[in-house]
Amino acid sequence: MARRRKRKSRRRQEGRRILEHVPQYSIESGEDKPVTAARKFIQAENISPPALLLVKRNEHTTDRYFWAEKGLFGAQYVEENHFLFPSLRVLESPPEKETVAAGRSR
Repeated sequence: MARRRKRKSRRRQEGRRILEHVPQYSIESGEDKPVTAARKFIQAENISPPALLLVKRNEHTTDRYFWAEKGLFGAQYVEENHFLFPSLRVLESPPEKETVAAGRSR
């Protein structure tokens, strides 16, 4: 039986492209839970938003978090709802305006 391909959301792909331009930090969670490790790292390093934190839970699992002005969010949520984050709007490429030649006719 053939497996169906999972549909990729355009909105999420666009969010992922935007997050590629945000500074990334890779850390290991150690004894702490991943969110706690991320919060401690942000506090210790005095990281300013926006930032993407990759927290290695074990050799197979890495959790991704986004540090925004409003707090710490799961990266997948941010990818899907990137338009809700003002700090990411700056990184979005502005829509290209078409220049229309304005001529005067007599």
